[in-house]
Amino acid sequence: MKLIIPFCVVSACLLALPGCKKILDVKSPSSITEDNYFSNEGDFEPYVTGIYTFMRTFSNNITYGTERSEELISALNSRFGVAWAQTLSPSSGAINYSEWYKAIGHCNLVLEKIKKFDFPNNPDTRKRIVAETLGLRAYFYFHLTRIIGDAPLMLKAVTVEDNMIPLLPRSKAVDVIRQINTDLDSAISLYTSMSNFNVKTYPSKYRMAYGSVQALKADVNIWLGKVWAGGDDAFNKAIAAINEVEASGVSLNTDFRNVTGIRAGANPEVILAAYFLRDESGSNYGLNALPYLTGVQGALNLDSLPYANTTSNGQGAYQISTKSRALFSAYPSDKRIPFTWVTERQNSGPKISWITKYPGTKYADDRVSDNDIIIYRLADIYLLKAEAYAALNSPLPAIDYLNKVRLRTGNGNYTGATDKATVEKEILDERGRELFFENKRWYDLVRFHKGGTIDVYKYVPNLVGKTTPLFWPLNSTVLANNNLIKQTEGYN
Repeated sequence: MKLIIPFCVVSACLLALPGCKKILDVKSPSSITEDNYFSNEGDFEPYVTGIYTFMRTFSNNITYGTERSEELISALNSRFGVAWAQTLSPSSGAINYSEWYKAIGHCNLVLEKIKKFDFPNNPDTRKRIVAETLGLRAYFYFHLTRIIGDAPLMLKAVTVEDNMIPLLPRSKAVDVIRQINTDLDSAISLYTSMSNFNVKTYPSKYRMAYGSVQALKADVNIWLGKVWAGGDDAFNKAIAAINEVEASGVSLNTDFRNVTGIRAGANPEVILAAYFLRDESGSNYGLNALPYLTGVQGALNLDSLPYANTTSNGQGAYQISTKSRALFSAYPSDKRIPFTWVTERQNSGPKISWITKYPGTKYADDRVSDNDIIIYRLADIYLLKAEAYAALNSPLPAIDYLNKVRLRTGNGNYTGATDKATVEKEILDERGRELFFENKRWYDLVRFHKGGTIDVYKYVPNLVGKTTPLFWPLNSTVLANNNLIKQTEGYN
């Protein structure tokens, strides 16, 4: 872990979110260090804004949350690697987690340096900055521990005097999650102590707020309960957090097309999202799912396909898998289908089933994949609550929350068996329909595997017959730089 953290906010980071233009006249990155940067209260806001760039980067990488699941197969070409093939090894697909610790290091620095500033004219600003930073650190640690399991806990700010990350062993995942919950509880306490606190306030859907921190807390505790045997206490904490999310003023879109079709800032369902917009932040991962014109030329339903004119804007790499489409087989009139996939029709018959979940924006010159990437939205949270109730063996409230999501689908209420195993499987299937291609499926499968609902080694086609561990291996650089670090269990 001998990683030197650059104590700078790259200029591009400051333009990552709406309303951040001209937020600070930034010095050249090489000259910004903790020694000369945090000189006044106004330095903290743009620095924290820059940290959100890491959140956007992590949420825009589907290697970890999607590719190991059953959701995708190749389309016109392939972008798949060893994660999709389930052939991870220390020499192939292994992780160097330096980017996560850069992000965490920036958070640690803010939390340390802000101690010297009281913000006498606006103490609420100080509370908000600290709360956001704690929320971000919790997000980074949760994202990482879902990938590698046990992870080093680095809570100390690295300064100019000792600008090397300390050599630390991996902490148990349950201890990492304990720290995550501590950070989230501290953030929640800060939000509620602000003089202008209102549970329904989302200053920005692109930044940590009271509602989004509670959503993260729910996700964390359901993961703790299912994957790390956190027990009923974890599920009850998740339910309590979701109660707060429900009170925060978010609501389901009436029309499913608006889930990704309306930008997060104006989207009543979105709780937290990563910002994308053409010419400001580049393309999102949907780029790989968009077909290109030459690849779909001659399609009888060309106008229905989300194609780009050029291969730079549409990679044509992914399509929805047969297994994911089969989740809808009992509901052929499901209103989500047109906004999940569309099958290309050629004279020779059906061809590729293109993903329409993140269709981008069709501009005068071309289609560009620039939808905001959703991190949390209310339908996801409803299904997490259903999952928590089912885990507590309370099937009736679980079904109530399952039906809240089914209401807009046109499929009617759930009428199946009410035993725990059947309800849990239905919740997993509903998450597969509702949240397809939203970078959550692999984490869902791990949770339901650990909870005994499925055997992921039989459920995911590319895992059948393999023993690849659920967590990723660490690469040789990580191991060579720190003799306290051990390889992820299951890898030689």
